[in-house]
Amino acid sequence: MPHMTFFFLSLVLFLAVGNALSQWIDYPDNGLATMTHYTLPSGYVASCGCTPASTDYPTAALSQMAYGSSTNYGPACGRCFNLTLLNPVIATPPFFPSVVKSIVVKVTDLCPLSETGWCSGTTTMPNSAGAYLNFDLAYPSKAIPDDFFPSDEALYGYTDFGVWNITYQSVPCLDSWAGSNNAAALGSVKALESSACCPADPTPGNASNICPSYSEKNGIPPDTSTSDSRCRMDVLIPALNLTLLAGLLLLLI
Repeated sequence: MPHMTFFFLSLVLFLAVGNALSQWIDYPDNGLATMTHYTLPSGYVASCGCTPASTDYPTAALSQMAYGSSTNYGPACGRCFNLTLLNPVIATPPFFPSVVKSIVVKVTDLCPLSETGWCSGTTTMPNSAGAYLNFDLAYPSKAIPDDFFPSDEALYGYTDFGVWNITYQSVPCLDSWAGSNNAAALGSVKALESSACCPADPTPGNASNICPSYSEKNGIPPDTSTSDSRCRMDVLIPALNLTLLAGLLLLLI
């Protein structure tokens, strides 16, 4: 009977771990996504822990479930993508720019998972625009022209559509990203040690130069912020279950 109990608990633990790992989005190297933009101060060290000089060049945050971690660094850190604007998600009448614009960005930050925001995509449900990935461009930025986003102020009465449908393409950083020739813009902040991970030119599928998931390795901390007293129980409960199962296994061995 003890052996059967051990086998059963081992099976449950295996399935639980597999389910936890499968929550991250396994996205292709090319596809459709949405793009928003946010303010990232010059010299700011974001979630990946990339060097302050990386902000001198085009960077972006990636939606959490594609980023691969709920905090600090994840497998997306350091990766470069060529992002091409298609059309605004919200525009009446629909707007299609006459000039196609693209930009190569390096992922240096995390766009947190939310229930209704543009970074809400999961393995089973896209965001409200139908995209599973969202790139949050660090913009305005001295690295990006002020007129990067096309507009028609005379027709719409404003110049910022806010959210765009885009295509993305994974590209080698050292061949494509504007900051690749500046050594100070590559890598992570040394003082952060193991709390940072920002490869200069990560290769998808190569475990030797892709960041692991920080939250999988170190656990997911509870939400202790004062702006919202609710903890993400949908995240905490699976993690707690894994901890309890691991403890039971140790007691039975």
